[in-house]
Amino acid sequence: MYRRITSASLLFLAIALLPAVSLLLWAPMAAEAQTGASSEYTAIQTRAVVDVERGTLLPGATILIRGNRIEAVGADVGVPSGARHIDLSDRYVLPGLMDAHTHITLTPGYAEHNPILYKSVPYRTVEAVAAVRETLMAGFTTIRDLDSEGADWADVGVRDGVNNGIVPGPRMQVATLAISITGGYMNNDGLAPQIDVPQFGALADSPAAIVETLRRQVKYGADWIKLYATGTTKHIDLDNMAPLPQFTDDEIRLVVDEAARFGKPVAAHAYGGHAAHVAVDAGVRSIEHGMMLGNETLDLMAERGTFWVPTINVYFPLDADAELTERQVAITESHRRVFGEALRRGVRIAYGTDAGALPHGDNAIDFARMVEYGMTPAQALRSATLTVAELMQLDEDLGTIESGKLADIIAVDANPLDDISALWNVSFVMKDGVVYR
Repeated sequence: MYRRITSASLLFLAIALLPAVSLLLWAPMAAEAQTGASSEYTAIQTRAVVDVERGTLLPGATILIRGNRIEAVGADVGVPSGARHIDLSDRYVLPGLMDAHTHITLTPGYAEHNPILYKSVPYRTVEAVAAVRETLMAGFTTIRDLDSEGADWADVGVRDGVNNGIVPGPRMQVATLAISITGGYMNNDGLAPQIDVPQFGALADSPAAIVETLRRQVKYGADWIKLYATGTTKHIDLDNMAPLPQFTDDEIRLVVDEAARFGKPVAAHAYGGHAAHVAVDAGVRSIEHGMMLGNETLDLMAERGTFWVPTINVYFPLDADAELTERQVAITESHRRVFGEALRRGVRIAYGTDAGALPHGDNAIDFARMVEYGMTPAQALRSATLTVAELMQLDEDLGTIESGKLADIIAVDANPLDDISALWNVSFVMKDGVVYR
């Protein structure tokens, strides 16, 4: 006797076996996670440790890790018997990289294929799970995700899934839905007025609506509040390079003050002009993009310690061989000039890429342009480690390889202080004491 196996039976069997298969696939990771969380020692032998704070090398150093924290770093570190050994003696070792401006629920080409119209939020969440894995494997162990781009609270869910060990990814701080205005950035346009669709951001057109919207973001898990202080690139007047201010001065201050009541920092999307200056004066923690920041605003940022996340490469075409439009030429040349002015003034420049508009996993894409625009490789590397850690208020635990810090460690084959392009080829990734690559 035998029973005919139908396609429906096979489907049922596949679904039934999926948890077991998943468990087998994740078994090495789970075992590694247990090891990382234990009190056992791990000793990593390196060719050199990169001191990102000083821009120097510590040749032949050993990193001793206990559980998930670094216990000692040096050329003569005593290693307890029974410690696990990791041989990176042919590689340069540095702290996990950080990207301060990502969008894990976006993929390149979103402008031509609107995800609000063509993708469900669950599907975009699955894409975000893939995005954070690619990001981690590229050596970025910490990110700040600035706006779920209409995917509701998917960023919160993925952040919590990573924190709970359900999926691999960098540690995350998220902003949920950014606050914008009707007719401004993040408001779907080009549709007939009678068609009502979800928006990319949370629209608020009055002080009361701003407060309500902000509180909703906090309620559902925002670590940051993101405000669109200016419009998008299509709102830039090329005659005077003035971006569109989206909120009144009082409304910008209201956002900062209301966020502060909940202990939440504010990141302001601001290309420049009056709105950017008001945002800095109001006390935002970071300015995003800022390619038309004036010298007076840069001076105020240096005085206040406001961080700038320039996101340089996203304003160039994805196709490196494509010819720049008049608008792209104006924006990128202004960006180059402002970058130099910010460097001269000592503005705290934190690394961020706008990944999502760019491919996830290509998060090393801005390093070369930062060096081209005037940074040394050491400065660019610091911007993507200790400076982002300071921006995210994680510098007590992250940003450098030193005693007491969390064991977020990556390795590359060449010296990134000589050649910043070495960061494209990360061959080892440890986050929180757990080896992922």
